[in-house]
Amino acid sequence: MAYLISVNVGTPAPTAHSDVPMTGIDKRPVEGSVAITVPGPRGTEPTGVAGDRVCDTRNHGGPDQAVYAYAREDLDRWAEELGRDLPGGVFGENLTTAGLDVTGARIGERWLIGAETVLEVSMPRIPCRTFAGWLGERGWVRTFTQRAVPGAYLRVLQPGSVRAGDEVRVVHSPPHDVTIGLTFRALTAEPELLPRLVAAEALPFSTREKVLSRLQ
Repeated sequence: MAYLISVNVGTPAPTAHSDVPMTGIDKRPVEGSVAITVPGPRGTEPTGVAGDRVCDTRNHGGPDQAVYAYAREDLDRWAEELGRDLPGGVFGENLTTAGLDVTGARIGERWLIGAETVLEVSMPRIPCRTFAGWLGERGWVRTFTQRAVPGAYLRVLQPGSVRAGDEVRVVHSPPHDVTIGLTFRALTAEPELLPRLVAAEALPFSTREKVLSRLQ
């Protein structure tokens, strides 16, 4: 059974690694139910997770990046490689999952979390210097990109509330093979894969436009 290990929210803190002076990347597990809603458009502050904060609203947030999920199994592999503890939320993820192949999730795949909340896989996370500065690992953007285990951004199709321990069920899988891992590789180090992304109609509009432009 796939389930949530933790639900994580971030409090803004100063950073020297961003174009804005504050970051909400330091997310910590919270107890109890957390409301999940559809956030405002990109450029506004709210995310889809109650109590969470986005500071760099030019590059983060909005309906296509309402929630960010990362697998505990992948965090454990990173922890072993880096030789350090990586608690839930340390990658800036809102949902730390167990038993779920996040990298293998298809764009447009839908997850039912608990009894009512439905989220749709929209796109992979692309690493930035804020992430690298927060982790403090030399060459982190390159290392993270080479591994191609980016976690998944999700849009909110049906609002509700979630909490640690909630079951996660895949209730819809689209008829293509464009996964989070494949999309990440195409958008970063393997542009020869870009033509395959066209099949994923649930990619964010701006991402599809960039892909089509590059293919032309």
